[in-house]
Amino acid sequence: MSDLRGKVAVVTGASRGIGEASARALDAIGGQVILTGRTVDDLERVAGELENEPIVIPADLAKPEAGTELANRILNEVGGVDILVNNAGIPMRRMPEKLTEEDIDLVFAVNVRSLLTLSIGLADSMKRRGGGSIINVSSVAGVRGPGARVAYAGTKGAVDAMTRALASDWGPDGIRVNSIAPGLIATAIWEESRNTIPGLIEEMEGQIALKRWGFGDDIADVVTFFATDSSRYVTGETLVVDGGLARVSASAAPQVLPELIE
Repeated sequence: MSDLRGKVAVVTGASRGIGEASARALDAIGGQVILTGRTVDDLERVAGELENEPIVIPADLAKPEAGTELANRILNEVGGVDILVNNAGIPMRRMPEKLTEEDIDLVFAVNVRSLLTLSIGLADSMKRRGGGSIINVSSVAGVRGPGARVAYAGTKGAVDAMTRALASDWGPDGIRVNSIAPGLIATAIWEESRNTIPGLIEEMEGQIALKRWGFGDDIADVVTFFATDSSRYVTGETLVVDGGLARVSASAAPQVLPELIE
């Protein structure tokens, strides 16, 4: 049942891309959305176009104890939540020998530590409300081992592992925990490269079975699936949403193969 009337949903990284699309999708089916992120102007822009009394709470999740502090601020505003979309994250495209300890600490602080501490900080309120749904946005990078992304891929593998562990811990309390692993999504992270690197769009499309990049709405529709009773018997899962990038063989041109002789 795709109806979130009377439900409160938190979306981190809600100022653009997947987070913005998810906030809009949850609002469209009746949810009250709390939007968090670093860019206040963009958060307010998104909130201004939502209908169900959205709330903006700015937060920088790279800071120590940021996840716990954000949870407390959310609970001071609304008392409890039903849905948490852990979408905030930062990329880290760097060869291993170029990584510094500061780089590694930063990407794990945002992508792993704050995700876990925010989830822990909000879980008790979900238990008091009879359960809830936590949706972690990981990445296809945690599935397929991309080059020059070892730190980033490590964080996303950790997110998927934590998803399964939290599903085990909180299942008896009625909290479902799942993750979504997006593939190539045409968000702001890719905008400059898409506009300045000749042939990039076509080259990357050639690796995707469906022969197109994804968009925020492609992920937001899966977020609403996990947020609603449509997924009421699903927990501990990682759903790869990548057009077939990770697990389906694809090439830019049709393959011409000799006929097999029996």
